[in-house]
Parts: sequence; C-alpha cells; structure tokens
Amino acid sequence: MNTQITNKPSDAKLNLLNVSNLSKMYPKKLALSGINLTLEPGHIVGLLGPNGSGKTTLLKILAGVIKDYNGTVTINGIPIGPETKALVSYLPDNSYFSPWMTPLNMISMFKDFYTDFSEDKCLEMLHKLGLNEKQRINTMSKGMIEKFQLCLVMSRKAMFYILDEPIGGVDPAARDYILDTILSNYEPNSTILMSTHLISDVERIFDTVIFLKEGEIVLQGDIDNIRAVEDKSIDQLFREVFKC
Repeated sequence: MNTQITNKPSDAKLNLLNVSNLSKMYPKKLALSGINLTLEPGHIVGLLGPNGSGKTTLLKILAGVIKDYNGTVTINGIPIGPETKALVSYLPDNSYFSPWMTPLNMISMFKDFYTDFSEDKCLEMLHKLGLNEKQRINTMSKGMIEKFQLCLVMSRKAMFYILDEPIGGVDPAARDYILDTILSNYEPNSTILMSTHLISDVERIFDTVIFLKEGEIVLQGDIDNIRAVEDKSIDQLFREVFKC
C-alpha cells in the first residue's frame, strides 16, 4: 500500500522540501527505504507512524543531525548542510540542555547562534506558559522543559519548523494551549512538519498528513481529501492502518 491522496500538482519550483530516494541503514535495521517526498511552503504537516517507523530518523536527516544516508535531500533547493540549518528550526525528541542552565542561559545562546531569533517573543511565550526564565533546568518537570524548548524553537523566524513529539510530555490541559501557541507563532509562509502519537489531540491543526510504516510512506495527502475518501478521522484511519 502506497497511497497519495492529493489534488495539487507537484511543481519543484514551489517546493520547500525535496526528498528523492532517501534510505538510511543502521547496523541491524533499515530505518528508511526509498523515501520520496515534496512539501510546499505554508503547510502544517503531520508525520504519523508507530514507534520504529523511521519518523525521528527522517526528521534528524532533514535537520542536518544525521549526515550518513543515501539519496538526495534539499531545502529551498539547497542540499542539507550548514546553509539549510539556518532555514530550519528543529525541536528534537530529547532535551539538549545542561542541568545547570536556566532559560535565560539558553535564550542568550540562541541569540548568538540565530539571527532570526526573537528574545522578546520567547520571553512572552515563556511567561504565558507559566515558566520562570530564572529556574534551573534540573528543577523543571519533563513537561516544563518541553514547553520551554518549544518557546525557543517557535521564536525563530524560520522557513521550516521540524517538531519531534512537541507535546508528548505535556499534560492534557495544556495541549490545546501549546497547539494554539504553535499556530499563532509560526511564519505563515513557512512549513511545520510535526511527528506525534497524540493524533486525536493534534489532527485539527494539520492540513497535510504523512503515514510512515517500516521506513516507507504508505499514505500522503491533503487531510480533508483523506477524510472525505476514507469517511473517517485521521486518528481512526491511523488505528486501522497500524493495528497490531
């Protein structure tokens, strides 16, 4: 099964992301197998699949973290490398903070690294999420750290936002607020690619969805078209495609 449900013709000139025949092999596992993918600017895309399907590997390649792979990947026509890192704002699935740090320390580092980073925007989001910019990282809960990482990532004026499980450790009461924070703070001509297991909570913000299974794309397309064709929610379809 490899289904594409879309009513938009592909035009390489319009694509933000072009992935051609992308494969990644680990010592005992094929993580990605011949992935072909294009994404245009101005979309919020859900990357969905069970554990071990290759989602994090794909996101790390796009972010320039994994460099050993086969195939071709370009962002805005540029091969993955130092130039594309300037276009990408990446939220990894694990925290990269040192325990002694505070949000202010990380804000200072982001100001030095990224010319498109807004300190004022980050502090505003941080306060709205109930976080203290002077609190040490080692005293924060997992959910608090995830909220702060999201503040950093969404405070950049990036072309491509790559979010790996941005609300996995956030309590249900805060999820809608986090999603609204993402919607209200990303650049409208940019694209967000987000992986998540919490499909029923998140699918309302997606306009495009990609199903990844055992390293292959098995479904990709406009979310409204998929719902119309399948006559079910994305969460229901996911449970059907990936049932044990």
